[in-house]
Amino acid sequence: MSSKVALLNRITHYIVNRKGKQMRPMFVFLVAKMVSNGEVSERTYRGASVIELIHTATLVHDDVVDDSNRRRGFFSINALWKNKIAVLVGDYLLSKGLLLSIDNNDFDLLKIISIAVREMSEGELLQIEKARKLDITETVYYEIIRQKTATLIAACCSLGAASVKPDSPDIETMRKFGELIGMAFQIKDDLFDYGEEKIGKPTGIDIKEQKMTLPLIYVLNNASKKDKKWLINSIKNHNRDKKRVAQVVAFVKQHGGLEYAISKMKTFQSEALQLLQKYPESEYRSALELMVNYVIDRKK
Repeated sequence: MSSKVALLNRITHYIVNRKGKQMRPMFVFLVAKMVSNGEVSERTYRGASVIELIHTATLVHDDVVDDSNRRRGFFSINALWKNKIAVLVGDYLLSKGLLLSIDNNDFDLLKIISIAVREMSEGELLQIEKARKLDITETVYYEIIRQKTATLIAACCSLGAASVKPDSPDIETMRKFGELIGMAFQIKDDLFDYGEEKIGKPTGIDIKEQKMTLPLIYVLNNASKKDKKWLINSIKNHNRDKKRVAQVVAFVKQHGGLEYAISKMKTFQSEALQLLQKYPESEYRSALELMVNYVIDRKK
């Protein structure tokens, strides 16, 4: 990640020292090992690096898009160095990732990653478009989270398989596996918005940003006309009012929104675990099972 530009080095150093859970590279390595009896190659390392670079680039850009000043409990890049620099740093990380693949002729891996980046942008834009109208159905919501979150985890898993077994059917099986985990992961994230725990972002923020998440969609679709009107009015016109946001959160909790979202999340989880059963028992498969369960049970 090093560059001749001192400012850029300062910023990338800041990013590297505040890295997150690094779940995505873990998926790359564990899948590669599971499908090939413990083998990894240089391609696997490059694939994991590219994924982390691209993921970091999207986070830096996301913070600009969301006008967010915090990331993982620290100041975001845009908070410290302003939007213009954050956008350029995101671009730099993205191009670094793509070049890592091109320089090593990993064109199959590059294709997997490029599709993921395209889908993620589409998902974000679809979410923004729907937030304006608040006319989101459960089907549209799944499409948004599939593109926005699940695609990248799907890319990690298919990349892991492709890095050790190019052109094998494992690539598609693992893509599907990653997509299912990604769906569960995002629903879990949505549930944090209604939680009490300190998780690095304040509760009620999705409502404040007019993001329609599964607990809210379920309650909206099952509410009386009067309640629906009040909910939509609250989200559209009173989303900055702390007291009103707290009332919306309480309403969603009272009307089974959380239970519904949890049951859907668990469905995705069990489908993901079923796909792993196709592979012989190994420490890598067990580790992936642990990670699938971690996605559901994590506290932040």
